[in-house]
Amino acid sequence: MGKPQRFLSGLGTGNPTASIQSQNLHPDIYDAYLSGLGGGAWQDWNSPSGAYVNVHAAKADAMGAVPMFTLYQMAANGDGNLAGLTDASFMSQYWANVRLMFQRLAIYDKPAFVVVEPDFWGYVQLAAPGGDPRQMAARVTDNADCANQPDNVTGIAGCIVQMARQYAPKAAIGFMPSRWGASSAAQVASFMRVVGAQSADFVAMETLDRDAGCFEAQAAGCTRSGSGWYWDDNAFRTHLADAKTMHDVVGLPLVWWQTPMGVPSATPGGSNGQWRDNRVQYFLTHAADLVAAGGLGAVFSWGASGQTSIDTDGGQYKRLSEAYLASPAALP
Repeated sequence: MGKPQRFLSGLGTGNPTASIQSQNLHPDIYDAYLSGLGGGAWQDWNSPSGAYVNVHAAKADAMGAVPMFTLYQMAANGDGNLAGLTDASFMSQYWANVRLMFQRLAIYDKPAFVVVEPDFWGYVQLAAPGGDPRQMAARVTDNADCANQPDNVTGIAGCIVQMARQYAPKAAIGFMPSRWGASSAAQVASFMRVVGAQSADFVAMETLDRDAGCFEAQAAGCTRSGSGWYWDDNAFRTHLADAKTMHDVVGLPLVWWQTPMGVPSATPGGSNGQWRDNRVQYFLTHAADLVAAGGLGAVFSWGASGQTSIDTDGGQYKRLSEAYLASPAALP
């Protein structure tokens, strides 16, 4: 990817380019979503169609970062709605946009990361008969680029990797396992192997998609049931053990994606834009532990509006990332 042989630290959604530059930050990776399907979706955000890919890549390139793109089209009918898989119109648009994304990355012609459909694989694991993605039908061979792939969910994964190699060979592809898709990390990792995740280039990992304090306060957009959002050391160790299982079973390096940016506090909750969390602090002071679990890097960003960012974190990311870069964790 053209970066130093050390654990990488990146930024994404919720962290504007202007703020990154004004703070004189130098992220290794810069992430943006490619979301929606149909009119008004990501392909229409700039002209000509799909140019947003190159707009974002140019911003990343200007700050010395590798662009990352989170392809998030399967949720266009609603989070967890899998009906589109067998809908000819939906999948026609889906494959056209995948092709367009890779064609625009070919124009960029430099390394880039692509995270493929976060959460989708977890919903498939829960819904497929016996948790077997080969038993969930999907329209794949409608796509002329993938006539050799099976018409099921494994064909979707295989087709995306195949198209990446054909159109944009400098792009690194990663699928994201959903730990909530089964009762153990080993079961999720085995499922991802059946999906075909080992044919990609990395595994995208997630801790939580919003600041812990936002869930503690049950604020708008953070009303999910559950507890234990703010992790102690034991929770981090458990997560890293699960991550190592993913690495060992799938056989690829890990990139943590959309990691919340809250600031540690002894007081639960917080306020809009300044919720508490401790993942940035832990990750950037324990990078060697993430490497030991198979980690390549971590990207810090929003999973929803109103979360903590570099504009509201009191300089936490700047301070910790600079301290980390002064003594980085080497990759094997």
